[in-house]
Amino acid sequence: MRTYVRMVVCIYIPRFELAVAAGEGSKVAQQTLAGRALAVAPLVGGEQRVGEVSGAAEARGVARGMTLGEALARCPDLVLVPGDPVLVAEAWETALRALESIGAAVEPARPGLAYFESDGLRGIHGPVSATIAAASRALAHPVRIGAGPTRFCALAAALAVRSRRPLVLDGGEARRWLAGRPVELLGFREDTATLIEPLSRLGVRTLGELERLGRPALSDRFGAPGALAHRLARGEDSPLRARRVEERLEESMEVGDASSGEALKRVLGVLVGRLLARSERRGRTLRAATLSARLVAGGGWRERVVFRQALCDPERIWLALSVRLLALPAPAAVLELAAERFGPPASEQGALFDEDPACSVARSARPGAHAIRSAHPGAPSAARAARLREAVAQVRAVAGQDAALRAVCVDPDSRVPERRVVLAPIPE
Repeated sequence: MRTYVRMVVCIYIPRFELAVAAGEGSKVAQQTLAGRALAVAPLVGGEQRVGEVSGAAEARGVARGMTLGEALARCPDLVLVPGDPVLVAEAWETALRALESIGAAVEPARPGLAYFESDGLRGIHGPVSATIAAASRALAHPVRIGAGPTRFCALAAALAVRSRRPLVLDGGEARRWLAGRPVELLGFREDTATLIEPLSRLGVRTLGELERLGRPALSDRFGAPGALAHRLARGEDSPLRARRVEERLEESMEVGDASSGEALKRVLGVLVGRLLARSERRGRTLRAATLSARLVAGGGWRERVVFRQALCDPERIWLALSVRLLALPAPAAVLELAAERFGPPASEQGALFDEDPACSVARSARPGAHAIRSAHPGAPSAARAARLREAVAQVRAVAGQDAALRAVCVDPDSRVPERRVVLAPIPE
């Protein structure tokens, strides 16, 4: 019987945010290909740090996240392109849906970087090479594609590609190949990005040198990020977590003279009413929404808002969103509101562990109340479990899938405290 090795495919679109902000096929985008030093300008009213930079700017010492003053000092002829997070989010959502159209369960890491497993697509497209070809055809951007047994191996392969020909690494080959890759690859993971500078000062240049330091030494000096970096250098990584594909409802309106202040809040109220009136909502509540604006001076502004609980009350939704309008960096030309995640059809605020006294009094006043309670002994616990599931779902909408975990006793008699109890995900 033939066995297949699990294969992760990495989709990497170089300088995605810069290309989208510059405009596909525009003169500025052509300057990027011609070697001009470009960088995404800081947002008005935000932290004065440049965004994504072109290769020419990178060669002159300008890096993403650098302060604007330092970037201009290193490269005086640096051209700043107005950032547009709204347009970037829309373009990236289009790219993700294009990948999902071929059947892929995608895990987006950041705009321009995504992963999916090819094993489940073998019956649709065939081997991994045919799956990669289908993904390349689905995307409208020039991409670099790599494949490997883990997420980190696939990323390293995609970054090493210098043409449209993908690089596929097998299991044993991947670990040997990783040993010669630069340690700067750790910068693509948020948990290990801070290790690049201290490792460079210690003279560690490749992942193979990092692996030879040993996990105990790295854990002792850097803690959990050091242990994770050692696992990545050995070709180990956590499983993929594909995003949940949900229906997205959007409403937008040109604001005209109501570009700020109380008038803009009234426009927001109209958008909230329109969104809740959409028939596609089917009575569902909203867990999270995205408020965005096209600015009069160019560029955009975008903010994700997660409510305390799933809501369908227009006044409460408006109150939660109107506060965010204070962070608008400049007058808006167009205001947009999108429902990002939906909740259950009805949202009830009830007691988590005790039955509502009003309900118990009303129930006891009805004839035959004792018989009803005895006939359904599990009703309070079932309601409590439903409320707990709703609370877990809302917490995950706020802080991600790892925000809600449960403690599982593994070895209660162990002398090592860390071995007695482990944290495990709560099933949905």
